Amino acid sequence: MTVRIDVAGGRHVGLGRQRNEDAIHVGRWLFAVADGLGNHGAGDVASATAIEAARRYDRVVDPDALPVVLGQAVHAANDALGRRVEAEPGLAGMGTTLVALLRTGTAAALANVGDSRAYHLRGLGSPHSATTQITEDHLYRHLVADAADMPNLSDKMSRYLDGCPGGQSADITLLTLTPGDRILLCSDGLSSYLSHERLHTTLATSATPRRAVDQLTASALAQGGPDASAVIIFVRNGR
Repeated sequence: MTVRIDVAGGRHVGLGRQRNEDAIHVGRWLFAVADGLGNHGAGDVASATAIEAARRYDRVVDPDALPVVLGQAVHAANDALGRRVEAEPGLAGMGTTLVALLRTGTAAALANVGDSRAYHLRGLGSPHSATTQITEDHLYRHLVADAADMPNLSDKMSRYLDGCPGGQSADITLLTLTPGDRILLCSDGLSSYLSHERLHTTLATSATPRRAVDQLTASALAQGGPDASAVIIFVRNGR
């Protein structure tokens, strides 16, 4: 089944960064955002390394194999980090988040590890359209009952790609793409500075994915967003 899509992506260094530690891949079948962990050192190297490894899985996959192949892409990204650190020990401690969508026809699989997010708008053009966050941030505050009282812990990531053998497992979600669906993949440099309502309104009213990417990025900057941001918006068109 031929499915028409439209997609756009973009990155911005933010208002408080010297370099952009986010990386993206906007392909035909695979779409991915990685956010390097700057406080672990060499975040830009980590995100670029992960994306370079994952993009090799940008290919047609049998729908039933989507979650397996996407899981392989995540493991490949983690293994690539480990090899990079082995070759350059000075990079030890670097890490990255990863959120990625692999699609075939109307079927798609979504993987995430870390706090980069995916949102799904359904019902475009309907007064009952809704945008749902379909990933969960991997933060300690979601694991520890009293994390809210432990500010040094609560906002720290409990999972991310770090290159260690075996790697950190990703959550994988299966989706069926319907006409008008809009998928947003983004780093926390965007989601941390925009309300859910703002995300939904922009996704629902922007004429094109490119327009939505530009508007969301501009909105985050208008809120004083100091962090780098990466955004991909994927739209299924037609019937």
